[in-house]
Amino acid sequence: MQKSIEEIELIRDSALLVSKTLGLLANEIKEGVTTLMLDKIAEEFIRDNNAIPGFLGLYDFPNTLCTSPNSQVVHGIPNDEPLKNGDIISIDCGVLKNNFYGDHAYTFSVGEVSDEIKRLLKVSKESLYLGIKEFKYGNRVGDVGYAIQNHCEKNGYGVVRELVGHGIGKIMHEKPEMPNYGRKGAGKKLQEGMVVAIEPMINMKSHKIIQHNDGWTITTKDNLPSVHFEHNIAIINGQPEILSTFKYIYDSLNIFSNEEDEFHNHFS
Repeated sequence: MQKSIEEIELIRDSALLVSKTLGLLANEIKEGVTTLMLDKIAEEFIRDNNAIPGFLGLYDFPNTLCTSPNSQVVHGIPNDEPLKNGDIISIDCGVLKNNFYGDHAYTFSVGEVSDEIKRLLKVSKESLYLGIKEFKYGNRVGDVGYAIQNHCEKNGYGVVRELVGHGIGKIMHEKPEMPNYGRKGAGKKLQEGMVVAIEPMINMKSHKIIQHNDGWTITTKDNLPSVHFEHNIAIINGQPEILSTFKYIYDSLNIFSNEEDEFHNHFS
């Protein structure tokens, strides 16, 4: 569904509030902290900024954040188990502000993680931007998925099939679906004004997953780590424009990055 520039700007506002929330959480993620504590911080911050937690109550989800450590892929429910040094934790957050959603995710390291996990994080995040690069007028959904899949699989990683990105706007999950796998030239044609969430969910080895009995938590079948990165992107003047940002996370963690630079300011 195509959006006007005015609608895209409202989605950007929501997406940036999610970005700021993740940036705030980046300061708090350390050994001994619980995901329930992170959830409380996020809910308070979102409400203080005149917005509503986008996930809380959506499809009856019980919390503000999806917090998915280690072998959990997505949809982990915050709990009172402390994070440990060497863990990774994927945090997915959504907000509803001015009737539009933002939805955005990042996988954080807790303390010092192994080189093997650092490589998984690096390659998966690279795949996100390779996918975004293909999200432009005249391309197709399959071009985006192929770019993500190709980069991850050639590095030996598994690309989750059952969970995909999506359109976003006044509804959290709109059309089109945005798989992280696909064939070049296949699928729906990409149009000016489309706004989507692109979100690679990448496993250390096998792409296979298990749904748990709580109805939410999804883990890797082989119990190896999984990571999740997500941005909201619009097609403006034919080109991909990232509406969310990891800048607030990087500012909190003293990381320099120019990875988003080419995806900004496509306004005429």
